[in-house]
Amino acid sequence: MPLTRLYRRLLLVAIPLAFAVIALGAYVRLSDAGLGCPDWPGCYGHWLGVPEAQHEQQAAAQAYPDRPLDTGKAWKEMLHRYLAGTLGLLILALCILAWRKESRRRQSPALPTALLGIVGLQAALGMWTVTLLLKPVIVTLHLIGGMTTLSILVAMAIAGRSAMPDNAIGSGTRRLAFAALLAIVIQIALGGWVSSNYAALACPDFPTCQGLWQPEMDFTHAFNLHRELGQTADGQSLPLAALTAIHWSHRIGALAVTLISTLLAIALFKTGQRRWQAWGGLLATLLLAQIGLGIANVVLGLPLAIAVAHNLGAALLLTATLALNIRMYRRRAEKPAASPIHRTPSPQS
Repeated sequence: MPLTRLYRRLLLVAIPLAFAVIALGAYVRLSDAGLGCPDWPGCYGHWLGVPEAQHEQQAAAQAYPDRPLDTGKAWKEMLHRYLAGTLGLLILALCILAWRKESRRRQSPALPTALLGIVGLQAALGMWTVTLLLKPVIVTLHLIGGMTTLSILVAMAIAGRSAMPDNAIGSGTRRLAFAALLAIVIQIALGGWVSSNYAALACPDFPTCQGLWQPEMDFTHAFNLHRELGQTADGQSLPLAALTAIHWSHRIGALAVTLISTLLAIALFKTGQRRWQAWGGLLATLLLAQIGLGIANVVLGLPLAIAVAHNLGAALLLTATLALNIRMYRRRAEKPAASPIHRTPSPQS
């Protein structure tokens, strides 16, 4: 099989696998299974499976007396690790293929190499998530790393395709697209901070929060990165006002994303070209779905399925906006210069 075909096929497997890793990671986190295994990379000393036999469970209880075994949570955590490990091996294979001479003639191996480095960092963040007991800044960085991995895979896939921007897309629309991408990235980071601090239900109503348009908020403790889960930097219990500030900031971010993305969708519809109008329709659909899922999380009390879907919705909105930006900013392929026309000189009269 030619290298380019193998490379493309591995990419087509890696991208949906990255979505699955993000979804399963959200499921593990939201079902309180992030510490289902007290060690890393194994689980109670087991590299394959979790302790299930009676003698294995007794050994686990002796080794970790303060961390009682819950096999259901342990399996969730290990399945996430196995899936992430499989994705890591695929990315390693992509990086090796990208450095082959045949592949380097077609495109730079810079993206696959950077991606492999991010995967290594993701593994370290996964370990620190366990050893540092779900420290919010580590959990949030782990989420951002997963989204970054997915984004680079999508960029690698698009890099192999020709995209021909045309005169229908002006500089103003391109700036709007970049602003939308930046706003979504910031919003995902804020969403990760909400999730890692368990602040999703700090505001149990919508559109108000605790029945108020401007509830009591504590931003100083809310966005202090150097603290443990549920605590302030000095070790006190994190007040509700801090959780409210985290949640409310995410809502403000959602408003910004909605405004900028709506303007972008309108601009794409105004181009009058079907392909850009299709992008506008996709963007609007994903945006409306994500807003609906966010509101449903609040009013329904954070159902697990809807919360996981909200994470996947963020990943879809991010990758769609990224793909749109890449297609807009790709330069038109240069046409080869025409060969000079040699004319036979006419005989002089």
